[in-house]
Amino acid sequence: MMPPGMNGASETSESVKASPAVSSCLTVLSRRADFLLAARARRQSAPAFTLQARRRTEAPEGGIRIGFTCSKKVGNAVARNRAKRRLREIARTELPVHGRPGWDYVLIGRPVTTASRDFAALRADLRRALERLHADRS
Repeated sequence: MMPPGMNGASETSESVKASPAVSSCLTVLSRRADFLLAARARRQSAPAFTLQARRRTEAPEGGIRIGFTCSKKVGNAVARNRAKRRLREIARTELPVHGRPGWDYVLIGRPVTTASRDFAALRADLRRALERLHADRS
């Protein structure tokens, strides 16, 4: 049984798109080693999250890579997923404009505030954290 609109032909490379949760210029971190490298690099705190960032040396010509994490301190699975959805959305809107290519960023959610903070304030927090992180360094 096929979904409506499918003609039975195999999918083409154009029909296979990047995850809609992130922008096309962003790649999602999936390897634990990448998260550990970011944890040892720069960090900037914001009211609703912590931002970790590192400049890649192994493949600096690549685009922006982003990772998201929320520990059990954030809450149950529903609360963690809500917090990560909000972090993914602010990353999708702000990082293509304010992030730097060749960098890895990890957003770490905080209990209560990540899920409940005003969305415009979350976006402003990310812009401010990125400005501070890149201000005195190139």
